This record gives sequence, C-alpha cells and structure tokens, in this order.
Amino acid sequence: MSTAGESDVARPGGRARPLTVSQLVRGASRTLERTIGTIWVEGETASVSRPSSGHIYFNLRDGRSTIKAVMWRSDARKLKFAMADGLHLRCRGRLGVYEQSGIFQIYVQIAEPAGLGADALALEQLREKLAAEGLFDPARKRPLPPLPRRIGVVTSKSGAAVRDVIRAVQRRFPVPILVADAQVQGTQAPPEILRALDEIARTDVDVVIVGRGGGSKLDLSAFNDERVVRAVAGFPVPVISAVGHEVDVSLTDLAADVRAATPTMAGEMAVPVRADLAAALAKEARRLDREMALVLRDARRGVQQLADAMESRARQPLSRGHAALSELARRLERLHPRAQIATHRATLGELEARGAAAARRALDGRGRALASLSGRLQAMSPLRVLERGYAVATAGDHVVTNAAEVAPGDAVEVRLARGSLDCRVEAAHPGQDARPDPRSGNDG
Repeated sequence: MSTAGESDVARPGGRARPLTVSQLVRGASRTLERTIGTIWVEGETASVSRPSSGHIYFNLRDGRSTIKAVMWRSDARKLKFAMADGLHLRCRGRLGVYEQSGIFQIYVQIAEPAGLGADALALEQLREKLAAEGLFDPARKRPLPPLPRRIGVVTSKSGAAVRDVIRAVQRRFPVPILVADAQVQGTQAPPEILRALDEIARTDVDVVIVGRGGGSKLDLSAFNDERVVRAVAGFPVPVISAVGHEVDVSLTDLAADVRAATPTMAGEMAVPVRADLAAALAKEARRLDREMALVLRDARRGVQQLADAMESRARQPLSRGHAALSELARRLERLHPRAQIATHRATLGELEARGAAAARRALDGRGRALASLSGRLQAMSPLRVLERGYAVATAGDHVVTNAAEVAPGDAVEVRLARGSLDCRVEAAHPGQDARPDPRSGNDG
C-alpha cells in the first residue's frame, strides 16, 4: 500500500487514485515526524485528565492557539510534581495525528516547569495540600510544658545540633534528655526520622525537638517529606522544629507546635531559666504568707467576737438576779413587818451570794471554753505545725503527701517554719498502702 506521493498525483488528462481516510491520517502523521521530529513547546496546561490507565491527557495553549497533548503512563511516572490546570510548562515530545479521530496532537515525553523548578513546584503543591487539610493551622498548635520532666531529641548523634541542644538545656535548667539517632539528610533520612519519632513516642517525654543544623535546601529536603510532616503534626506531645537557620523554613517547621531557628534556640525554648523560676516561686511564697496572715487575722477577730458574745451571755443571769432582788425589795417595802424584813434580808443576802457565785462559775466556765477554743485554733495554725519540726514538701505546683508521687531525681521544695530548702529526691519509700497519685503521672 502506498501513501500520498508521486504515484498519487493527478496526471494531465488523468485522475489521481483516492486515499482512504486512514491512509491520509497515517501519511500526515509520518510527514510530521519526518519534517519536524522531536520538539520543545511551551504553554499553559488546561483540561488535565488522568484516568485509571495512568496516562495524562491535557491541552497546551497560549494566547492564540491550543494543541492536544498526551503523556503515556511510563513517562508520567517520572514527573516530580502533580500535573494540574494552569501550570506553565516546557514539554518535549513528537508531533502526530491520532489515527482514530484524526486529531493533531503532541506526544509528551518530558514536562518541566517553565519558571519554577520541578522540585520547587512539587514542594509548593505539597504545602498547599497540607495547608488545606489544616496541618499548619495555628489553632491546632499546643503550648509547650512549663517545666518538662524529660525532653526527646530526634537528630543525628554525630551532628552539632544535639550538642547545641544539650548545652542550652544544661545551662538553663538541667532535665533528662533522650536522644533518638537518625540520619537527617539523604534518601534514607525520611524513614530514619520516622523510626526515631516512633521510638520517642513510646517513651515518657513531655516535649520533642526534631531537627538538624543548617544546610542547603537539598540537605533539608527530608524535613519536607510528606510522611515526616504528617508524623510531626500528629505527634502525641508538643514538638519543637529546629531545621536549618532563620532563612530556611521547611514544611516540618510549619507543622510543628513551635519553630526554632536553631537547635540552640530549641533547647532554650524547651526549659525555663532556673533563676527565673526560683524568683517566681519566691514571689508565690510571699503571696501565700500574706494570705495566711490575713486568714489568721480573721480567725483572731472571730475568736474575739466569740469571747464578747460569751461574756454577754454570762452577764444575763446576773442582770436577771438584780431585777428579782429589786422586785422583792418593793414587795418588802409594801409589807413592811420588821420580822419579815429581817427574814427577807437574810434571804436576800443568801440569794445575792448564790447569784454572785453562779455568775462567777458561769464566767469561769466561759473563760475556760474561750481559752480552749483559742488554744485549739492556735494548734490548727500551719505555722504552729511547722514550729513543732514538721515541714511541707511541694513538687511543682502541688503538695507532696505520698512518697509515690515523686521519683528519684525529682526536685522538691521543703517549706520549714523559717525559710525553705530546695532538695532532690535520692530515693522514694512508699508505704505498704501507698497508691500512686494520678496527678503526677509517676508509675512509682
């Protein structure tokens, strides 16, 4: 079978042999391949479609024209970014005509961004995807614990970052640090970081620092890996990201609860300054002292009011006795017999003595009760308890009443009658009936 050529051209006085439609389409396609071959073309993508076959169908257009484009699955797998509408691409391929429909199109073998690089475009697409899911939303970020019991660090043990974190923590407020070693650059870095995060998640830490020292954008690429970013966003405790320097912002930085420009800054964010914390505790102790003084003043005022009330009650029987005597005197004055007067005078004397004795007994009883209440009140004062040699131990913001609430190495403040002691637990000896305090999170 021949294609359009010399034999098919109409001769003088003759008629050309007609071509079939498929011959025409096939001939046009071969002519395009021979005359133009493989070319580069630049344009904007539109009507992108990627069916289950894995092939990509789209249009390339500029301000005046549009051409159909096809990228077979074997070539589409090599793309570093997601094909989408509105991308400005440079495409390399060959021209042809689709035989079944006769449509002129380009079969694309290579596609790359015309401006932004493929890696940068892929990173931007991933950032937009994760932001749309809410992974970078400030509302989901958690506050750091004010004083962590243990800090986890995911980085390379041989790098400078881990040393910077340790020095910063030891300088401000030494707490235990658990380091999970992981590669932080190269193709194996993402799975290594995921493994280290999983190890840290199964330990008892209150905050985690993830990162490395500075480096090129390629060196930091592991912290733009989608798996790593999702693991950081979903970690069970707050995460501080310390990846690179101030000018380098990774997707892990955006997903973490707090971002630090350097590992040193991350260590400083994780713990408070010991001196600042001591000053805050001293201020709180002074506030408690003032409140206790107010409570004692109110208690003394209450005791005084109780004493006054008791004294007033004691006077009432005596007043009633005087009133009765006055009434008897009036009756005697009316009767006036001398004998009765003498008798009544004797009776009056006896009543006066009995009334006075009863009044004295009532006052003495009320006085003893008042003294007993005052003594009991003074005995209940926390300061009197401390003066007898007892002490109050606090760990953090709560009073320690059970040895099971603390563990060896915990910091404890011991309040005495005069002053306080900063102590560290060497050993804890819970009683046989001791139960762990659920507030402490300590297993005993």
